[in-house]
Amino acid sequence: MLRAVVIDDIETIRKKNIAIIKSNCPNISVIGQADNVESGIKIIKQLSPDIVFLDVEMPDGTGFDLLQKMKPIDFKVIFITGFEDFAIRAFRFSAIDYLLKPLDSAELVEAVKKAEESLSKEVFEMKLNNLFTNLDRPKNHQKLMLKTADKIYSVNIQDIVNCESDKNYTTFHFVNAPKLIVSSNLKEYETLLSPFNFFRSHQSHLINMAYFDHFIKTDGGNTIVLKNKSIIPLAIRNKGEFLIMLENL
Repeated sequence: MLRAVVIDDIETIRKKNIAIIKSNCPNISVIGQADNVESGIKIIKQLSPDIVFLDVEMPDGTGFDLLQKMKPIDFKVIFITGFEDFAIRAFRFSAIDYLLKPLDSAELVEAVKKAEESLSKEVFEMKLNNLFTNLDRPKNHQKLMLKTADKIYSVNIQDIVNCESDKNYTTFHFVNAPKLIVSSNLKEYETLLSPFNFFRSHQSHLINMAYFDHFIKTDGGNTIVLKNKSIIPLAIRNKGEFLIMLENL
């Protein structure tokens, strides 16, 4: 049984979330609640919960502020936010679970399951540090968490040259570092990286346009050559969008 604390500044939402948790997660016992950062810190120290459902925006600060003041973190966290705001991308880059208000019962159950099966406290601390770094950094200096078969890495987005998929695996190629292979499909990273000047040139290839060198048009097809001499295919259906991106480089 996981002992949980729910922190949200709006009482009606907090009570509703507690009711949803109780009705959908029989393995969770809600032992306390709080309505802001200060009271949240107090109740966590008092009750030592296993898991905290943590609102992002509160009157006296944010859920991030609370965690910064609680280090080292010895409990699991599921963030809850009411907006598709700046924090969402930071969560995704850092591989940290979050839920959108109003809570969806299926998504809640899945998040709790992942929290139960989550890795060590040291790994979670690493993810949190990556999150805090991203929140403090400008857009073009964000970091991405990548999990290989035996390690977890925090990499600079601007150091990624291109990504190549092979079924449910994605290989990341970097400027001055060995490649990394992760067990996630390319679509997931396309969604994350497209706002950072990455382009899906082909069903199996995602490239960082900052490393574009030149474009070759031949009768047999179109190819993109990157600055590291990598040759990447360009799907015919993507050619128009690619040429528009070239004009904006």
